Amino acid sequence: MDATVLATSLPALARDLHQDPITLKLAMTAYVAALGVFIPISGWMADKLGARKVFSAAMIVFMTGSILCAVSGSLVTFVAARFLQGIGGAMMVPVGRVIIARSVDKSELVKAVSYLTLPALLGPVVGPLLGGFITTYFHWRWVFLINIPFCFLGLYLARRFIQNFKEDNPAPLDVKGFVLTSVGAAMIMLGLSLFGSHLVDGATPVAMCSIGAIALVMYYRHSTQIEFPLLDFRLLRIPTLHASVVGGSLFRIGLGAVPFLLPLALQEGLGMTAFQAGSITCASAFGSLFIRLLAGRVLRRYGFRTVLMVNAVFAGIALAAYGIFSIHTPYLLIVSIVLMGGVFPALQFTCLNSIAYADIDSRDAGRVTSLASVIQQLSLGLGVTVAGIVLQLSNHLQGHATIVEADFWPAFLVIGLFSVASVPISGKLPHNAGLELSRGK
Repeated sequence: MDATVLATSLPALARDLHQDPITLKLAMTAYVAALGVFIPISGWMADKLGARKVFSAAMIVFMTGSILCAVSGSLVTFVAARFLQGIGGAMMVPVGRVIIARSVDKSELVKAVSYLTLPALLGPVVGPLLGGFITTYFHWRWVFLINIPFCFLGLYLARRFIQNFKEDNPAPLDVKGFVLTSVGAAMIMLGLSLFGSHLVDGATPVAMCSIGAIALVMYYRHSTQIEFPLLDFRLLRIPTLHASVVGGSLFRIGLGAVPFLLPLALQEGLGMTAFQAGSITCASAFGSLFIRLLAGRVLRRYGFRTVLMVNAVFAGIALAAYGIFSIHTPYLLIVSIVLMGGVFPALQFTCLNSIAYADIDSRDAGRVTSLASVIQQLSLGLGVTVAGIVLQLSNHLQGHATIVEADFWPAFLVIGLFSVASVPISGKLPHNAGLELSRGK
């Protein structure tokens, strides 16, 4: 809910902070950069301290970051508060997946993942409407304050229902790896988000990305030389995990841009209010809810390999179709396309998240979750950055003084192509990949 509320509120927030709306992609990227820094140690912390303790602490950090976002008065303080929020988010999502992976049989994993994501769908349904309503009729600061009661509820539910899973003898923490991945992920994500902005000179983003790339190369070499690396890329030799992480990352780059790009296109391009944009954006969540109820049946009939390949093409077409929106496009057509833009990506996410654990032992769940989660979240953040860069280039090349309707279609086309680009990787899966998972009822 927090992510979708913020996306709908970005134009108003940008005006209040005296920034260009595209510049506010930095706020979304800062959150993802924090995920890239702290997700790698989330699995180790859950193994060492216990899943419930880490999950509850993450909830408190997230709530603190939300309060600081609400009282921010400048772009710098707002971005810093979003980074703190990201630290909390970095611990919540992966630890939640570890809990699921260790609690259910593989034959029930698809069902469990579907149940896990059903409550999360309430956020995308409620978020755009709530964010649009608050921004239009109250003030954007309240979109962060509404996180507080949800965090208290989450703390209560975690204490009551989550077991404090931990490993008796967890592997030692790879401190050098943590430093290198932290520098690499943060520098690359923040550097890319600063390209084309007026906040720094042109050489600074290049320098940041270069430092980040060097750090990640150093980490890769380091990871091949120790027994328990922070992110074990050797796990990607498993075909199902490779398809989920590598192929899924391309798909997520495309989809990650949508929460940033679609509300911006509806408000800045088509002149809608935040509430109107939110009422349209939430249609994708209804599409997601519908298909997740049928995901198990679809997978049992067609199998993971076929669904991942064919569905990625449909998802790419649906996302690229957002680019046809104009002030003359009928309202019902816009809602219908956004609805389909929720159906296909939701099915793809269920497949990708489930097949990651198809051939993984329970004892490796923490390491797999850390590796998969950090790449997934960085891919989503990269989608925001790519969309922002393409939008800026389109606006500049067409010579528009402000963002207009015609500037958006190239960005939507690019994110659609990223989704389709995952097809060849899924095609390398064996035909019976994930068979044990698809047998679940």
